[in-house]
Amino acid sequence: MTAAGLLFNIQKFSLHDGPGIRTVVFFKGCPLSCRWCSNPESQRAEPCLFWEEDASAPGGVRAKPDSREYPLEEVLEICLQDRPFYEESGGGVTLSGGEPLTQRAFAAALLKSLGEENIHTAIETTGYAPPEVFKEVTDRADLLLFDLKHHDDRRHFEGTGVHHGPILANLKSALDNTRAADRDRPAMSILPRIPVIPGYNNALEDARGFAGLLNSLGLKRAQLLPFHQFGEKKYAMLRIPYPMKGLPQLHPEDLEEYRRAFIAEGIDCFF
Repeated sequence: MTAAGLLFNIQKFSLHDGPGIRTVVFFKGCPLSCRWCSNPESQRAEPCLFWEEDASAPGGVRAKPDSREYPLEEVLEICLQDRPFYEESGGGVTLSGGEPLTQRAFAAALLKSLGEENIHTAIETTGYAPPEVFKEVTDRADLLLFDLKHHDDRRHFEGTGVHHGPILANLKSALDNTRAADRDRPAMSILPRIPVIPGYNNALEDARGFAGLLNSLGLKRAQLLPFHQFGEKKYAMLRIPYPMKGLPQLHPEDLEEYRRAFIAEGIDCFF
């Protein structure tokens, strides 16, 4: 067994990271540097400090680690505590982050162990990884929640710091593997998810660009993730500037026309 993984949270009773009631395991480390990231501590592969107000501490603030190493056995034990909820709701465990693929050995070992326990597994991923790493980890999952940040490569680089060529290559590879899956083994499901960010990819022409990309890949379903400000406090706690400060949050009612642009192109689009 792989000794440990560096995690910044294990969140129980999640309802938004795959079907049913889920436990979400948050991995440290991400190759992207999205300006809107709601988990900025996840972008660094090493532990860092959160600074919190504390009247009893010297200077009125105290520091605490943002993450720690978890042995595989401990993570598995935590996840299995909620087996009855998974079975009742059709839920399971989701690997998120950060980017789980940055800790390939631990992610693969955790998925293998969960699979042996017949727990449904999902991975939230940017898809940015060497092909062999991507395949080794994702082949063990039941569901791939695949984030697509932008349909245009130049804009993708501007917003995330990486080009989307390797991401689309891995997505195509996963789709090919799914379509060629052995009849005796259920095929992995793939759900594209699009974070909709003001001033970056929220124009109607962007919706049409995403729909064209999805259609070219043979994908007919996508989830929209409206921009929110839930992570703003973390930037202050990390003592780093927040690039999205002051931008309005988006809600489903703000994006109805955007969603209809997907539907007009034959994409089942939902929030």
